[in-house]
Amino acid sequence: MQIPTDAVLLRIFLGESDRWEHKPLYEAIVLAAREQHLAGATVLRGPMGFGKASRLHTSKVLRLSDDLPLVIEIVDSEEKINLFLPTLEKMLGGGLVTLEKVKVLHYRAGEEK
Repeated sequence: MQIPTDAVLLRIFLGESDRWEHKPLYEAIVLAAREQHLAGATVLRGPMGFGKASRLHTSKVLRLSDDLPLVIEIVDSEEKINLFLPTLEKMLGGGLVTLEKVKVLHYRAGEEK
């Protein structure tokens, strides 16, 4: 699979406790992206953040949270990302979704060890 040099980064901000059909939403999104043959997806977990409701989510010991902020990043061609957006829209309740143009410099599998 190749990604064009001029591609798009889809970034999805959500909470760790968000669900879709009884499973974690982030997991459902990544699996849906894989089913649609997108180039790849990465889930990043944040130690602290807040969103539209301004509720602070933190991993500090005194305020253990099971709803830490997550960011999912997916890079692929603009066409393939646009085809994925209706699937994503069905899954999202809240959160923030952004798109930005990116320049792909390197995309290939690593060497087997």
